[in-house]
Amino acid sequence: MTGPLADLALGAAVFLALLAGAWFGSLLRRRVPGHMLDGEAKEVVRLGMALLASIAALVLSLLISSSYGVYEAQRNDLRTLAADVINLDNTLRLYGEPAQPARALLRAAVVETIGHLWSRPTENLFIQPNSTGEKAYLTVLRLAPANEIQVTMKAQALQIAAEMSQSRLRLYERSQPDLPSSLIFVLSVWMVCLFISFSLFSPLKHTSIVALVLVAFSIAAALFLLLELSEPFSGLVRLSDRPLVRALPPL
Repeated sequence: MTGPLADLALGAAVFLALLAGAWFGSLLRRRVPGHMLDGEAKEVVRLGMALLASIAALVLSLLISSSYGVYEAQRNDLRTLAADVINLDNTLRLYGEPAQPARALLRAAVVETIGHLWSRPTENLFIQPNSTGEKAYLTVLRLAPANEIQVTMKAQALQIAAEMSQSRLRLYERSQPDLPSSLIFVLSVWMVCLFISFSLFSPLKHTSIVALVLVAFSIAAALFLLLELSEPFSGLVRLSDRPLVRALPPL
């Protein structure tokens, strides 16, 4: 199972694990002899868990910041690609009638890119031979300028096409989920240890149970959003295809 369902399942598993940790701490409190839970032990556990909470909060904030940075970079690359598509089409239009086949292939390449990015983002379509984008580039390369204006337009078109290729490759590279699963696991274990400590020295009452449920849900939701941000072209917070769709009508 991959994609948003896998992220949701992981978030639910973390939520249940945190509640199980609170229950386990309450069970330990009833089973462990009283002299092992005196004031000195409570102080040591409190200081240790405070340090662990600080480390966990720092790691979680860094992961969210990193994933959001990748998400924003993908958004900027997408907008840049859409602008380059419009720019390339305008350049080919100014070239004249011989560039019409290249314009048609450009439109087909954009449609293909939209369908690919939001359905199979981890498959590198852009470096495969005989792709529509490659055919469009070769068509531009084969143009035979008849005057100085067409020479200039062809040079500009090739430069824009090269920039588009770089943007497409960046989109592919950043679409690969690279969030370390081991780090997510260790972070979850830290959170479970914190929940065990919450109920180790005091009985669980209705108010504390509600508070622990809300905190567990918030932590699970944060991990879920973290995983979603690391996959910009799938899930609930995926990037919109509107920039590329809006680039199509002028073609």
